[in-house]
Amino acid sequence: MADRAAEGPSAEGPSVEGPSVEGPSAEGPSAEGPPVGTGVLAVTKSFGAVRALSGVTLDFPRGTVTALMGENGAGKSTLLKILTGDHRPTEGRVLLDGRPVDLRSPAQARALGIRLVPQEPEIVPHVPVAENVYAGALPTRRGRRLDRAALRARITADLDRLGFTGLLDPDLPGSRLTAAQRQLVEIMRALTGEAKLIAFDEPTSSLSEHEADTLFALIGRLRAQGIAVVYVSHRMREILRLADRIAVLRDGELAGVQDARDTTEGELVRQMVGRDLSALALRAEAATDRVVLRARGLTTGHVRDVDLTVRAGEVVGLAGLIGAGRSELALALAGDLPVRSGTVTLDGQPLPAGSPGRVIRAGLGLAPEERRTQALFLERSIRDNTSIAVLERLRRGRFVRRAAERELVRAHTRRLRVRAPSIEHEVGKLSGGNQQKVVLARWLARRPKLLILDEPTRGIDVGAKAEIHRIISDLAEEGVALLVISSELPELLSLADRIVVLQNGRITGELDRADATEEAVLQLAMADDITAAGATAGPTTPGAPS
Repeated sequence: MADRAAEGPSAEGPSVEGPSVEGPSAEGPSAEGPPVGTGVLAVTKSFGAVRALSGVTLDFPRGTVTALMGENGAGKSTLLKILTGDHRPTEGRVLLDGRPVDLRSPAQARALGIRLVPQEPEIVPHVPVAENVYAGALPTRRGRRLDRAALRARITADLDRLGFTGLLDPDLPGSRLTAAQRQLVEIMRALTGEAKLIAFDEPTSSLSEHEADTLFALIGRLRAQGIAVVYVSHRMREILRLADRIAVLRDGELAGVQDARDTTEGELVRQMVGRDLSALALRAEAATDRVVLRARGLTTGHVRDVDLTVRAGEVVGLAGLIGAGRSELALALAGDLPVRSGTVTLDGQPLPAGSPGRVIRAGLGLAPEERRTQALFLERSIRDNTSIAVLERLRRGRFVRRAAERELVRAHTRRLRVRAPSIEHEVGKLSGGNQQKVVLARWLARRPKLLILDEPTRGIDVGAKAEIHRIISDLAEEGVALLVISSELPELLSLADRIVVLQNGRITGELDRADATEEAVLQLAMADDITAAGATAGPTTPGAPS
């Protein structure tokens, strides 16, 4: 592929030595013996009676990007945790430079050169970016006091070397970082010191296109320096763009390893789920003439003068680049952000601004982008997380009718195919796809008139994504009005009856399904930039291509 990261910028990246042993070729580990370099040999991991990994042998050659794919629950996270010392295998071994190592902690793995950029960054909220990046290895003066001059010089040099200058403010406290900036801090942490293998777990789930391109160029430089890269993502286009080889896990076993150049999205999906799956199949239109949501002149701090309608049974897609105001619009409609001017009605009745509880009671539901921090009680059960929105219907006096609660929760979790041992299972221990289904189960229990879904398939596998799409289609057919925000244009093109495009807080256009293409949506999403570029370039010569 012409745009592969290996052929990206050749600017100097982090100065990191690679392993001294040659890794095997892209065909994967030899059946005749253990892998050379870094990898796992016949690794099995059990949690009680549950076997998360079964006899997985896989190597990660130096100077190679190995993509690790599989549905949620396939064993990817368990394998990464074994590689990085967070779990010890029940059977089998971890190999580093071809030799077995007994990893007992993440600190030991890090000292040996194995690093992980986790999907959920761990940020200290009250300290600035620079101290977050070098936590545990801060420069000191006389062994005690923080050497701020040395810290400033170090963070400035590293930001420049990694291509992150302008993306991170070294003095910004952790509590004020965006999701994308938190991810960049984790990436910088992983690249401090000498690394032999770096694993990225869904690193672009919160990044803008520009930030993702910066990361891809960086990965290309890491590969060129001989570092082994493990890349976990559910985004097929990223995988096929970045990877040299793709390893697929299914039900805890290694389903296969192949050269990325010799595979297709369809083949990968079949390997992951064991069957053909049309994850983005076009849905039938079910819209009626009844207007459920009507916003007129809606203005908040960032959203300006928005007019929007959504009809019963209609799926309206909300598109735009990072920072366009999509999530802000959703929060304003849900009563979570103050509205400066404009009106919003639901089924003809005014929605109370700034009152989420009254908005919910009026019939509007919101599944936010950050489900783990904004939607779920991670340490509570599936039952608690689902029934919390309808407890007033389940109460008799001061007491909740537990039998009715369990019956309601089981009905909705069965409908959404939530995979868990029981409804008492802790939500924080579910896969991302099953967590999202629990959020949806909560709103289905409330029977909303309008449901807003902000990035409903972010960070979930293709099998769960197809099930979420089915749920959206089913809800539309039942007459629910849906507003779907997604950064994946193929998803919006397949799901939406109409696509409304935002830029800088304003609607720049609207496309019916028949007229919607990726090019048309992107043109509207970058309308101001294109206009400004055209004005800078000056008039074109008549007849010349524009």
